[in-house]
Amino acid sequence: MGNAGAAEAEAEAEAMGGSYELVRTDDAAGHVLDLEAGRCAAVYPKGGGGGGGIAPPPVPSPPSSPASARQRLVSLDVFRGITVLLMILVDDAGAFLPAINHSPWDGVTLADFVMPFFLFIVGVALALAYKRVPNKLEATRKAILRALKLFCVGLVLQGGFFHGVRSLTFGIDMEKIRLMGILQRIAIAYIVTALCEIWLKGDDDVDSGFDLLKRNRYQLFIGLIVMITYMGFLYGTYVPDWEYRISVPGSTEKSFFVKCSVRGDTGPGCNAVGMIDRKILGIQHLYCRPQCSINSPQNGPLRPDAPSWCQAPFDPEGLLSSVMAIVTCLIGLQYGHKHKERIMKWLIPSFSMLILAFSLDFFGMHMNKPLYTVSYALATAGAAGLLFAGIYALVDMYGHRRPTAVMEWMGTHALMIYVLIACNILPIFIHGFYWREPKNNLSY
Repeated sequence: MGNAGAAEAEAEAEAMGGSYELVRTDDAAGHVLDLEAGRCAAVYPKGGGGGGGIAPPPVPSPPSSPASARQRLVSLDVFRGITVLLMILVDDAGAFLPAINHSPWDGVTLADFVMPFFLFIVGVALALAYKRVPNKLEATRKAILRALKLFCVGLVLQGGFFHGVRSLTFGIDMEKIRLMGILQRIAIAYIVTALCEIWLKGDDDVDSGFDLLKRNRYQLFIGLIVMITYMGFLYGTYVPDWEYRISVPGSTEKSFFVKCSVRGDTGPGCNAVGMIDRKILGIQHLYCRPQCSINSPQNGPLRPDAPSWCQAPFDPEGLLSSVMAIVTCLIGLQYGHKHKERIMKWLIPSFSMLILAFSLDFFGMHMNKPLYTVSYALATAGAAGLLFAGIYALVDMYGHRRPTAVMEWMGTHALMIYVLIACNILPIFIHGFYWREPKNNLSY
């Protein structure tokens, strides 16, 4: 499919909307894409074709529309659906099963894979969406607008506009709105990765080996620069002592003093990630939840020996940690590029990233989701690569779509499910209909 209109339509897909597709190459009608080998093979009826290697001429067919000429990469929808289901599971069951809930600080649990999986999927989808870019300026404009829309939706959903499932009030003081969040992080990673794919992708069609690295060398270089920049800020920024105030029931404000005066600390109170968010975004615009409650990361009473930083706002989707999230998206982008023997080309880097991640963790660079450390990014990207390879083999290579039909549907409606279920918009809507008193609502 080589016309510009089809390619531009391809790039119109939304980041979490599940509408990315694997397009056919500029081959004649009557050929289908061999996804594993990365080549086109002629398809003829059974018994057609001679045994001496002489193939019958292809039967002429009417030109197909761009929509019919595209073939979905179903495994990507299934992977997205599994991630959505995992997100709902850990959100609802995490309070009862702490083992699957987010790790309070160092370490990785099941819940800590959700965000990197989404970022990885966005990267793969972008490689498919921008497979043909006839007008780079127009594609850039649309990518920027799409990222802005996603960021604004995140501000509404996670900025504090809604006051909880059982509250029938809404609205937010703009001086206290939370600026960062899940969709905001995805929007940042999306726009950087999209620009890399639009402007820095090589034009040569390569199959494997060093040619593949050469073709994508600029994108890989950007990822390396981002990673080095993050590590420079995390381990090289001096964090001074700092103070914050919070409102306490029964009094106006209470002040806390946090003693730091360190450089390169990765603890909860004196890390560069939190300091940069406090300086740039403002402490009043960060996620507010005690970091060391008895049943952390859930809300609850503070520990008796709670340190002074415990009640300080800290955003797990902050600015510096979102810089490393770009790397996860760029890794997914490389998995989405067309090349031969893709299963092996996915398995080798996946295992390599996992080995490197555990090695870094062993030598002191621990996996940490709130800081989005390098070891955490590599471990979760490696796990995403392995899972994607397995789903691809099951669904797209061997055609076992029926067992994953529900996951495929959830993957194609991921953003809708996230907004209605994960952000509690549907429960809030249900609670809005009641009989005489708010407690007599439809949920009861």
